[in-house]
Amino acid sequence: MIEYRRFIYDWLTEDLGWEKSLAELGNILVLGLLFTIVLFAIYWVTRRAIITAFKAFSKRTETQFDDLLVKHGAPRLASLVVPVVLLNRSIPYLFFDYPRLESGFQTLLWVIFVFLIIFIFRSVLRTVNEFLKLTVRFRDKPIDSYIQVIMLVLWVLAFASILAIVANIEFIKFFTTLGAASAILLLIFKDTILGFVASIQVSINDTVRIGDWITMEKYGADGEVLQINLSTVMVQNFDNTITNLPTYALISDAYKNWRGMTDSGGRRIKRAIIIKSRSIRYLENKDLQGLQKISLITDYLKSKQEEINTFNEQNAIDKSVLINGRNLTNIGVFRKYLQEYVGSHSAINKEMMIMIRQLPPTSQGMPLEIYAFSSDKRWANYEYIMADIFDHAMAAVPYFDLEIFEFDTHFTSLNADS
Repeated sequence: MIEYRRFIYDWLTEDLGWEKSLAELGNILVLGLLFTIVLFAIYWVTRRAIITAFKAFSKRTETQFDDLLVKHGAPRLASLVVPVVLLNRSIPYLFFDYPRLESGFQTLLWVIFVFLIIFIFRSVLRTVNEFLKLTVRFRDKPIDSYIQVIMLVLWVLAFASILAIVANIEFIKFFTTLGAASAILLLIFKDTILGFVASIQVSINDTVRIGDWITMEKYGADGEVLQINLSTVMVQNFDNTITNLPTYALISDAYKNWRGMTDSGGRRIKRAIIIKSRSIRYLENKDLQGLQKISLITDYLKSKQEEINTFNEQNAIDKSVLINGRNLTNIGVFRKYLQEYVGSHSAINKEMMIMIRQLPPTSQGMPLEIYAFSSDKRWANYEYIMADIFDHAMAAVPYFDLEIFEFDTHFTSLNADS
């Protein structure tokens, strides 16, 4: 290399008559141009060889990991390592008479080499991320958060290495000095650290997965979790709007996860009809004769009435007053009717709880609640099933001589006028 440099220098000064300073510059430029051509040729050969080998290897294997490596450009970036290393080794021979240029170019190449390593790692991590998302076991895990944490650590190490290279300080000493500023770094990366801790806790405790439907009123989130990142959780709401909430909110704030409902055998129906208290009464024989025509409770009324009559006769109950002894009430029979109706409904899961219960009386009346689970958990179908049940229940109320509570608009208007 040295002899070749002298040959070019002598050719520029003696044959072309250049001045010494200009000949030195020209010598460097010619050598640099020739070396660049050689490096480009090496890069082209290395790149073709590595990429061709990777593609051939990926076609023969069943796993998609190597295909994803090619997709994210890992072989192409790896092929740059050889030219950069060769150029770094050749710098002392090109600039052995120019120590400042030699030092400057070597520093620049080390910086480029650090960035190249980072980009290679980033490509590999992107490959790992996409590969794990294709795996059923990890599809609903917050892989993005872990990848971002690794990339953040790598970028911190990269910039620390670059600063150490530029300042010509040993990496260990530089990083020890940097530790003194850890309090400032913790303050700067507070949200990132909180998000990372939250991601770990969410993953370990399995509280939220990608694909879960969550409701968090504080942030206006009510929809499916699309992505869990280091700093934010992306939620697509039921109206297709997107809400981004802080990752650490998943461990600091209250929210509702509907996964239990989707994993179970049904979606809960829990709604009440309010019956006017003044319409509740005992049933007489003539009432029972009419209600026995309702097929769902015919057998129940017959057996129940026989049981009541037997009890009253054995205890010599005076039935001239209806309140004496045991009696059936219209709300009790209606409650039994709803139990039979909901239990026989084709859209209700019979293996889960079915219950018709009275809630504590209110100033409006007696709430009668239907508690059951629809077999179809899809929102639109669930709403249809619930509406179908309550349409029937509200239409059935008058058959039991009951009334549904509703505000008296005439009375309300009189109060407003007064």
